[in-house]
Amino acid sequence: MERDEQVPTVIDPNTPSVARMYDYYLGGKDNFPSDREAAEKITQLVPNISQIARDNRDFLIRVVRMLAAAGVRQFIDIGTGLPTRQNVHEVALEAAPDSRIVYVDNDPIVLVHARALLAETPQTIVVGADLRDTASILDHPEVGAHIDFGRPVAVLLFAILHFVPDHQESADIVRRLCAPLAVGSHLAVSHSYAGDLTSETISTGRTVYRAATAGSLTPRTTEQISAYFDGLDVLEPGVVPIDAWRPEWPDVEPDFTKPGLLGGVARIP
Repeated sequence: MERDEQVPTVIDPNTPSVARMYDYYLGGKDNFPSDREAAEKITQLVPNISQIARDNRDFLIRVVRMLAAAGVRQFIDIGTGLPTRQNVHEVALEAAPDSRIVYVDNDPIVLVHARALLAETPQTIVVGADLRDTASILDHPEVGAHIDFGRPVAVLLFAILHFVPDHQESADIVRRLCAPLAVGSHLAVSHSYAGDLTSETISTGRTVYRAATAGSLTPRTTEQISAYFDGLDVLEPGVVPIDAWRPEWPDVEPDFTKPGLLGGVARIP
């Protein structure tokens, strides 16, 4: 896998990993003391961070099920993180057994775990690449052999774009990822949102994440997150807190004052 040479291959247990911190939020065991220490600092700042992580997983499940029901059979999950409950391939294959899935990540421990888990799942592949280098994903020979870009594809960017500090760069990444997609493809995004957090709390949290493998986390406004979908057909209910995006319980009302993640899904026209 020639492009994997661009991805770090050394696992440093002393440097917090965003993927392992997220695993800790979800109650997983694939993390080191450095990850737990950093995650606890974030928990002190955002006490509901574990619930936010669970909400993001539930959002992923609802989105993938909806896309599969709409006829999408190809999924590219970028920044997949460590395997946990009901991963994209499990949800997609349960809904549509002919689905094909690509997982993309640049964390070496994620790649090791994902490849071990999926060794006997031929409809799913794992590639090492970086979100910022979209060509390393779109032009990856294994991706090209696994995904037919002439047919609808779902690009999933769950809790990943906020690790790109510059907003214009993050918007350019989305534009490049969507450029080769066929009509009927979809873009799904969840993204950090500050809500009523103070600027001091946001700054302290960014400092914690800056010491981790993925670098600083940058919350964005509703308008900035909505702009990722410019030119696309945004599905109802639009860009909202993820727990209020087509929730299983109808009484969930969008609360934009709470810190968390905003999410949305759009169709490529």
